[in-house]
Amino acid sequence: MIHRLDRSGTVRICPIQTPLGAALLKHYGLEPTDPSSWLFIDKGIAHQDFEAVVYAARRFGGWGRLATVLLILPRPMRDWLYQRLARNRYAIFGRADMCAIPDPSFQRRLLR
Repeated sequence: MIHRLDRSGTVRICPIQTPLGAALLKHYGLEPTDPSSWLFIDKGIAHQDFEAVVYAARRFGGWGRLATVLLILPRPMRDWLYQRLARNRYAIFGRADMCAIPDPSFQRRLLR
């Protein structure tokens, strides 16, 4: 999804299944085996879970900038909302039967 939303093509993607991805999550206090973990590092600042989604949306521009207003919610409410979305992501966003083979432009963005 990040590959599609980031029209600038500048955001690099690191799958959590790679050694680097697992190491980054551990470094920032997240559990690499938890598929709901989400980390977005922008300008050297790490954002986790709900904040990561908001800051990524803001970085992508357009309508995504509106997500910034969600930061006015108290942290417990944001955490609760994030957990609900993470647990129900397949029901909300759908699920593919199989992983797509990444196109060359997507592969160039991957950190391994």
